[in-house]
Amino acid sequence: MRSDGFYERNNKAHRIALATSLFLTIVLSLVTSACASGPGSAGASVTATSQATAPATSPTPTSQNSVQIQETVLVSHLSIPWGLAFLPDGRALVSERGGRIIMVDTAGHVQEVQRIPQQGVGEGGLLGIALSPDYSNDKLIYAYFSTDKDNRVVRFQAGGQLEVIFSGIPVAGNHNGGRIAFGPDGLLYIGTGDAATRPNAQNLRSLGGKILRIAPDGKIPADNPFPGSAIYSYGHRNVQGLTWDSTGQLYATEFGQNTFDEVNKILPGKNYGWPEVEGMGNDKRFTNPLITFATSDASPSGATFLTKGAIPQWEGDFFLAALRGTRLWRIRFAPDGRVVEKEPLLLNTYGRLRLVTQAPDGSLWILTNNRDGRGTPVDEDDRIIRLGPA
Repeated sequence: MRSDGFYERNNKAHRIALATSLFLTIVLSLVTSACASGPGSAGASVTATSQATAPATSPTPTSQNSVQIQETVLVSHLSIPWGLAFLPDGRALVSERGGRIIMVDTAGHVQEVQRIPQQGVGEGGLLGIALSPDYSNDKLIYAYFSTDKDNRVVRFQAGGQLEVIFSGIPVAGNHNGGRIAFGPDGLLYIGTGDAATRPNAQNLRSLGGKILRIAPDGKIPADNPFPGSAIYSYGHRNVQGLTWDSTGQLYATEFGQNTFDEVNKILPGKNYGWPEVEGMGNDKRFTNPLITFATSDASPSGATFLTKGAIPQWEGDFFLAALRGTRLWRIRFAPDGRVVEKEPLLLNTYGRLRLVTQAPDGSLWILTNNRDGRGTPVDEDDRIIRLGPA
């Protein structure tokens, strides 16, 4: 059974060869750009510089507002970081699967702020983290984690007691979901997995294989599609990423079984087909995914839209962290929703990528997961990578 991706092993010689090839590609690109630039050139040259172990790749500039993009390793030696939420002052809270929550500033300084007594096995543990929409006033942090009985959501102030606001989500060694995020409507969305029990996904009496929607206090919103139920959408195998575009439309990423991983445009009450369908089903009972990937190219986890800020040539693009695919996908949609560009970034550079999210300064922060039991960690793992202006 495929869970969150079989890792394609990279030995040391292979990594050196990839880094050398990538370096030569960028050198050739810079030479070509230098020859094409000059008086009357339509756009500024975009290059990728790095303080990390290997250079990043960057797309061809698309406007005069393009900027140079730099990779920076902000933090090293973490233990399976899984979720990230930015504080109003630009610092970030990061959850590690073993139960630790740390605070990271923009200079890479780390401070532990909380321990969650999780009891997860396999893919379980402390997973998603989010901040209250009213955090400036209530200082509440939300977290999703595994116990020996279920997956649950709690809220608390840093250093304070945990208040369970939602429980009973199926737990297993595989397919625990775990991503949580507040939507533009101020409600909490929860991605769950089928807990390795396929019928859960189609069973509206089970919370497994669903996207759930609850109020900040855990109550069921009156306008949920199934009265009295937290279920917002169903027929999911293992939801790992939740994000909204600039119009407020929800998108989710999902692990497939052996053939297709998915990005889904989420609509209330819709059935996304698992386990009857993997990928495009063209069955009127189910909603087709917006994008599919070969499982070797993705195992998609956290995702974000770059809606503002420091990287103008990427504004509006969709970014997806890939575990088995060991890359960061950049995807551009046309106004009608068609995919018009798909580019792999950081390919085989940092290994398994768990999450990408946008920082208040407009940059992208990326979490690696090479110590999750499926990767091939190096001494610096796990890491937080920043992509932003040079």
